[in-house]
Amino acid sequence: MSTIVDPVDVAATATSLLRFATAGSVDDGKSTLVGRLLHDSKSVLADQLEAVERASLGRGQEAPDLALLTDGLRAEREQGITIDVAYRYFATPRRRFILADTPGHVQYTRNMVTGASTAELAVVLVDARHGVVEQTRRHAAVAALLRVPHVVLAVNKMDLAAYAEPVFAAIAEEFTTYAASLGVPEITAIPISALAGDNVVTPSTNMDWYGGPTVLEHLESVPVVADPSQDPARFPVQYVIRPQTPELPDYRGYAGQIASGVLRTGDPVTVLPSGRTSTVAALDVLGQAVDVAWAPQSVTVRLADDLDISRGDLIAPAAAPPAVTRDIEATVCHVADRPLKAGQRVLLKHTTRTVKAIVKDIPSRLTLDDLSQHPAPGELAANDIGRITLRTAEPLALDPYADSRRTGSFLLIDPADGTTLTAGMAGSAFAEAAEAAAAASDDDAEWDF
Repeated sequence: MSTIVDPVDVAATATSLLRFATAGSVDDGKSTLVGRLLHDSKSVLADQLEAVERASLGRGQEAPDLALLTDGLRAEREQGITIDVAYRYFATPRRRFILADTPGHVQYTRNMVTGASTAELAVVLVDARHGVVEQTRRHAAVAALLRVPHVVLAVNKMDLAAYAEPVFAAIAEEFTTYAASLGVPEITAIPISALAGDNVVTPSTNMDWYGGPTVLEHLESVPVVADPSQDPARFPVQYVIRPQTPELPDYRGYAGQIASGVLRTGDPVTVLPSGRTSTVAALDVLGQAVDVAWAPQSVTVRLADDLDISRGDLIAPAAAPPAVTRDIEATVCHVADRPLKAGQRVLLKHTTRTVKAIVKDIPSRLTLDDLSQHPAPGELAANDIGRITLRTAEPLALDPYADSRRTGSFLLIDPADGTTLTAGMAGSAFAEAAEAAAAASDDDAEWDF
């Protein structure tokens, strides 16, 4: 018997989980803030706290260094810096959290892309003594490019700035103006001292001029509910199920995770990139037939027609399919140590589909000081953010990243050794110009895959 569920009601319960990332310049106190959150919210086990106390004493510190709760690598503990992204899980009575503590050094900016790629909120720290610096602007730009919907400016070390309101106000105004120019939709500024615990979990008695929420109060209350029915359905096929058993002689299902939207039995759909059409005949969730399924559920979709469908194909509503193209314009963050160059052959991984591609051009690189575009840089080095154009060997069903973080993102991979080179965010995917269709054979010869 099929189960009828309202996806909007279920989406409301998803607010019990918030994914967020921390970012900021070197020594702004990101790991200390995360440690303070864990400690003051009673999310640290006794043996973990004892280990931190022992490690702190070994470094000659009288009080526990809460940053050690997240800096887990030996090199991080020895140098007192964050190198890799540290994921931590904790909960309060109001919400569960998955946090990513990202490094502050310029050479590890690419790690923030990893931590913030799935985040619904980013906490950007600023040292009250130094204000907004280049790395602060870089992290704000990355958050904006990744379409993180909520950004918190945590002005840290207010205890070293005499808890002065004018210091906080000036930094908040500068950052807010900059982030708003990048298109960040919501910015909340909070003055804190992660070391002393001011305005992290409990309100500060030293800043009675501030009447807003603490960091934890904001994390617990920020709205992250999304109605999946507002987005068109996108279902990348991950696996084709053909049991071929006596009980299920004709069963053919397409398994995967719904990237966005809602699928219902009876929906007319298009299979891309082939363009063939059919109707959703049945949906199976955990072995049970249901009438409706929504993102991010893992489901098996059965269609009314016997179509040639394999891993990497995309099932979408017939009335609202994504653009299918071999030419892609995108904003990228280069994460590999070796540069990305025009003419370079790569593999492009988009959802469950991997195709050969070539970097046709690198039109510009973003200069974070003034947000200007440096034209024709020739290549992108590690941590560079820039615009590129790509040509793929096979067509891709691609949404603009502004419309969908899941189906608008991709990775560029080195075909020789499998190294991840670049994280990409598609702009408006554009179809080949009509006048170029006549020269398709010549064009294919030029870009030989």
